[in-house]
Amino acid sequence: MYDHRKIGRELGLFDSDPLIGAGLPYWLPAGAAVRRALESYIAEVERRAGYQQVYSPVMAKKELYEISGHWAKYHDDMYPPMDIGGEELVLRPSICPHHALMYRSRSHSYRELPLRISELGGQYRAELSGAIGGLSRVRAMQLNDAHIFCRLDQVASEAASALRLINQAYADMGIAASRYVLALPAEDARFGDPSSKYVGDAASWAHAASLLRDVLEAAGIDYEEAPGDAAFYGPKIDIQMMDSAGREFSLSTVQIDFHQPAAFGLEYVGADGNKHRPVMVHRAIVGSIERAMAQLIEVHGGAFPAWLAPVQVVVLPISDDEEKVAAAVARRASDRGLRVEIAHADEGSLGARIRENRLAPYQAVIGPREASGSELAVRERDGSKWDAAPIGEVLDRIRREAEPQAIAIADVEAV
Repeated sequence: MYDHRKIGRELGLFDSDPLIGAGLPYWLPAGAAVRRALESYIAEVERRAGYQQVYSPVMAKKELYEISGHWAKYHDDMYPPMDIGGEELVLRPSICPHHALMYRSRSHSYRELPLRISELGGQYRAELSGAIGGLSRVRAMQLNDAHIFCRLDQVASEAASALRLINQAYADMGIAASRYVLALPAEDARFGDPSSKYVGDAASWAHAASLLRDVLEAAGIDYEEAPGDAAFYGPKIDIQMMDSAGREFSLSTVQIDFHQPAAFGLEYVGADGNKHRPVMVHRAIVGSIERAMAQLIEVHGGAFPAWLAPVQVVVLPISDDEEKVAAAVARRASDRGLRVEIAHADEGSLGARIRENRLAPYQAVIGPREASGSELAVRERDGSKWDAAPIGEVLDRIRREAEPQAIAIADVEAV
């Protein structure tokens, strides 16, 4: 594996500055292109899976987190309140309380459930300086978060569907989990006591853990149990990754939460006309974008899957005579939504330019024959070559191939 901090800076993906602060990286154009591609992928996969995307503020009153339980159980990882106009505002440590309020903002029928809402939103953790490292552990992150409000009989199927989305995303990203962990409360845990680590009651915790076990076993996934690693409001499936230094970290999660629906008084009207309490399933496909990017860089070393590559097509005119045609090819590629650059003839020999752009998935060399015949030949990153074909056909093929599998499969099925 590669060290994402070293490779990321060498390839101009991200960097940091002491004047901005530790744990607060910024994204350079190449890294921003990869990030946008990942965010667009997530949004489309979620849309096809029936999620409704929302936005919420990155701060709220301290009272919100007192109700959710974060202030009492998670206070050490939160930033201190800001006194603004006599109100105590806090940078949010988690998005779930905001989504609970969105659900509560209007009445719901059982026919609407499961209600899946997702957000790519800012989240803030008061990490100690010694714990910060590259993109893997930061103080401000963009979290791919979602919350599913559902009936109790829908919980297992929703958690299983979330796990399938996660596994498909990993396949498309070309990464693999190091292990799956069922994070449980400590064996001697007390519940509901103000001094205890966990909210709720023992019966709800046992039920949630049993549901998650069933999901993992039905999926045929080997997993380990980790007593003491649960969130304060419920057990969770943690999907672990390994970094270049051999350290493990959680990337994606699926969690079952009986606590926050009760804390916020969430309800739906059932088929019997009575009010019932929904269950909240927390789900993050790739967790924080920063951690996902760190893993992508370390696994691929900059040679990203075609759909994620910051530059997907490099056009290389052999000499100045082909520059005009190269520009036209680049425009046509850009019009198809491809990320394209021209490696101009005055930037070095053809061989040097090919080596310089070796991480691009596709290279199109424009010589006299291509310039005069309106055809294009392509060299792939692995060295394989395509026969020359009309420019439009070649670019359409690249566009099809440079598409994540989950999206391509869905497009085929929709035809």
